[in-house]
Amino acid sequence: MQLPSPKDQLLYTPGPLTTSLSVKQAMLHDAGSWHWEFNAKVASIRERLLKLAGVSRETGWEAVLLQGSGTFGVESVFQTCTPPNGKIAVLSNGAYGERMVLMLQHAKIDHVVLRTPENVPNDPTALDTLLASDPAITQVAVVHCETTTGILNDIAALGAVTRKHGRTYIVDAMSSFGSIPIDFEAFGIDFLISSANKCIEGVPGFSFILCRRAKLLASAGWARNLSMNLLEQLKGFEKNGQFRYTPPTHSLLAFEQALNELDLEGGVAARGARYRRNHEVLLAGMTRLGFRSYLPSAVQSHIITSFIFPADPKFTFEAFYRLVANKGYLLYPGKISQADTFRIGSIGRLFEADMRAVVYAIGEAIEEMGVKL
Repeated sequence: MQLPSPKDQLLYTPGPLTTSLSVKQAMLHDAGSWHWEFNAKVASIRERLLKLAGVSRETGWEAVLLQGSGTFGVESVFQTCTPPNGKIAVLSNGAYGERMVLMLQHAKIDHVVLRTPENVPNDPTALDTLLASDPAITQVAVVHCETTTGILNDIAALGAVTRKHGRTYIVDAMSSFGSIPIDFEAFGIDFLISSANKCIEGVPGFSFILCRRAKLLASAGWARNLSMNLLEQLKGFEKNGQFRYTPPTHSLLAFEQALNELDLEGGVAARGARYRRNHEVLLAGMTRLGFRSYLPSAVQSHIITSFIFPADPKFTFEAFYRLVANKGYLLYPGKISQADTFRIGSIGRLFEADMRAVVYAIGEAIEEMGVKL
């Protein structure tokens, strides 16, 4: 049997990501999903998420946990909270905005898509024009940090436009919540979705939705799906403290420990500062090697960075990836449609020394391949 080890390969991805040894060890216990001790942990996690978001039940907010990945969480909001004749405006500049479109197509929910290029943030002016011209639109959905590239969309400006027109605002903050401060009230957010295995540094297993209680209660009778019905999930928690269906017990135990470690680090500001320093060290090191980042610095997040393939024909990502992986560092393939790139994440249980180490390993791999930068 292999016990948890701090010697696992390091993950330079936007999640699942490298976790601490103590988060791994938290999963070495079994928990009864019906037992009062476990239910108390679930209640505590929900309360702590609200606190982390800077909102509370007293001011009309709820935290709903849902089994499955972050994609499940986003889809559950669409499936539950869209009126029968509703229409959603999706702002897309990457793969995760396009995934929203696929969700809506499968659910047969009316929608319109506002696209910008993958290196251009979503456009508040275009959204303003669209909402003014189409009163049928009931909701606006946006990805905060689009990890296709690492671009950061201006959810404050987009939220102001959405609120001006009286529409519901849905934010996919999968890779930003817990690292980038988000003012729910000032930004006009109604539903925000994130995942356990991102900036809070837990493991995969569930997503969570932070939402205005009144907005969720208003969705009674709208749900198009049984297991993703957020309102029924909330009612289940309020009835007996339990998930309606089998919860990811071990993921929740790990998440509780991850929240403890976030507190010990100093909260969102401190974690964001560590990630930002990771990104700075990474970008400086890769630039010294001769790599070019895909995004201009003005729109680049500190979550994940896309780098353009070297022009040398000796470079292939498959060979490069294997060489770096064999040195103990797992990179992330590119997902951009308009350029050949690979990505390096700065989040997870990574520190400045880890960023210097991966840059050194990349330099060695390039030299071993005989690639000129």
